[in-house]
Amino acid sequence: MQITSDTVALISGGASGLGEATARRMIAAGGAVVLLDLPTSPGQDLADELGARAVFVAGDVRDEGSVRGAVKAATSLGTLRIAVSCAGVATPGRILGKRGLLPLEDYRRVVEINLVGTFNLLRLAAEAMAGNDPAGDGDQAGGEEGVDRGVVVLTASVAAFEGQVGQAAYSSSKGGVASLTLTAARDLAQYGIRVAGIAPGVFGTPMMAGLGEEVRAGLESLVPHPARLGRPAEYAALVEHIVANPYLNGEVIRLDGALRMPPR
Repeated sequence: MQITSDTVALISGGASGLGEATARRMIAAGGAVVLLDLPTSPGQDLADELGARAVFVAGDVRDEGSVRGAVKAATSLGTLRIAVSCAGVATPGRILGKRGLLPLEDYRRVVEINLVGTFNLLRLAAEAMAGNDPAGDGDQAGGEEGVDRGVVVLTASVAAFEGQVGQAAYSSSKGGVASLTLTAARDLAQYGIRVAGIAPGVFGTPMMAGLGEEVRAGLESLVPHPARLGRPAEYAALVEHIVANPYLNGEVIRLDGALRMPPR
């Protein structure tokens, strides 16, 4: 699917990190963006910087009203054809550790943001996309084959496959996102909506900013090649490729420099 001036991408967690990089990529490709992020985020500043083709909507991905408001903003700006779920948290905690049991509320919050929030964006974006006119892939435009009404990109994590010590909540939430991808692609195929996932490794995002230089260097040394943290722009480039490639559907793509996480 080509990105045109009428194409709108709705990006949750769009104010920073992977979401910000994706928004910049969509604008550079000629589309428009709606940034859904918390009221305390720098979303409005980013939207102002990106210009008239960017709109910030303050909200929480767990809240149906917030996401519906973002979808409405997107359909008012053009045709909502792309949704990217980047909102997430990585609150650590062992199931049973020196501080006792992992509080159930801590676990629930991570799962609700990372998994339930992702599903909330997916379902409401898909509802709007289902009414779109098909966009041809360039070879079979105008036919029923090879056309998209929309593309949804979900963000999983390598932690979905190699959860480390202290990642019980994060890993299970991202494992849910990874498992959701194929089922969602099959559910939405009849509407001409593709769903794909990206499982990033260790990336240089605000989520990593609180780690010290020693920890950062240790993480970089785990990556076979290139031995560094991933760049948000590399995530955004993969999102753009997923949108453009009509045969990418139902797959979770690892973007990790061949990293396989150790137990700790």
